Amino acid sequence: MFRQPSQWRLLRRAKQSLCKYSTNAATEDLVYPESQSPNHHDLPSFLEYASRIEMDSKSTTYVGTHYEYTVENALERLGMSLKRIGGKSDYGIDLLGTWPVPSTPQPLKVLIQCKAFARKIEPSQARELEGAFVGAPTGWRGPGVLGLLVSQKSATVGVREALGRSRWPMGYVLCGADGKILQMLWNRRAEQEGLEGIDVGLKYAGGDRNEKEVVLLWKGSPFPGDPQD
Repeated sequence: MFRQPSQWRLLRRAKQSLCKYSTNAATEDLVYPESQSPNHHDLPSFLEYASRIEMDSKSTTYVGTHYEYTVENALERLGMSLKRIGGKSDYGIDLLGTWPVPSTPQPLKVLIQCKAFARKIEPSQARELEGAFVGAPTGWRGPGVLGLLVSQKSATVGVREALGRSRWPMGYVLCGADGKILQMLWNRRAEQEGLEGIDVGLKYAGGDRNEKEVVLLWKGSPFPGDPQD
């Protein structure tokens, strides 16, 4: 289960000593599934392709693909290295990659499911993320793997409870259609797998509405380094 609500306060002092930030040969040897979308590989190339074939911007394919690339860009700002895989036989996995974090000497491997449409996420969808661990490519099985469910809505109590009950290391991210990350949380198993001591805070993201955005903290300092600092 999750810890008491104090676990989620914005600025919590890290409890562990700093582990060396490093890469790992094993992650360099990961074999990614072949892309199911040969006509695009990032958001700009997708927008160009969609415009060229006059894809309906309200279609499920357009909205879903646009959001997946948006999430990819957003999470890479937090230090992840991701690749969109897509496809119908991926156990719901939309993004795969790695995440070097200062709390563990080896990068975590991450698998991500994106829910593009702005509707409430049900606890059953959080449980479906468990199936992604079972069906993940070979390199993303075993220890050192983190699963993330990403949507445009805040995590409900039911979703939090489903994550907390899971034996798999999983988390939840609220990422808006504009690419701003507004919420990020994970269960105790994820902490045990490598996220212990990492804090979630908020910083002003700029703009007319003075919105805030998630920043990750290690020993009180953002990581990866904020280019504006």
